[in-house]
Amino acid sequence: METSKILIGYLIYLPIVIGLTFFVARTLFKNGKVFMLDIFKGQEEIANATNMLFKVGFYLLNLGYALLILKISSHGFNESYQNLIEVLSSKIGGFTIYLGIMLFFNLFLFFRGRKKSRQQHNRNRQTVIV
Repeated sequence: METSKILIGYLIYLPIVIGLTFFVARTLFKNGKVFMLDIFKGQEEIANATNMLFKVGFYLLNLGYALLILKISSHGFNESYQNLIEVLSSKIGGFTIYLGIMLFFNLFLFFRGRKKSRQQHNRNRQTVIV
């Protein structure tokens, strides 16, 4: 495949995966703040700090993976735009699936933290009552 088509592929791929990553991160961590406040019993400073650390980790993992799978190989490639679109759809589709998995993994962590926080709160209440 000629170099110009590979560069076009990169110029299409990178903004899409970066935009998707920022959109999902913004949505997840804006709404995740509610979980963090619940987990940390309303202590806003630690909830915000923890949420921000999760967000940075989310960016690093997802953008790192997007860059890892960036390579568009010329091996087995013909020089058509159709082939370029098929390769991009495969890469972007795979990344989108990965991003969805990461979203649900983060939700799992939020719910798990919330559950543990409530269990600890219930244990503390039982200790005080007895």
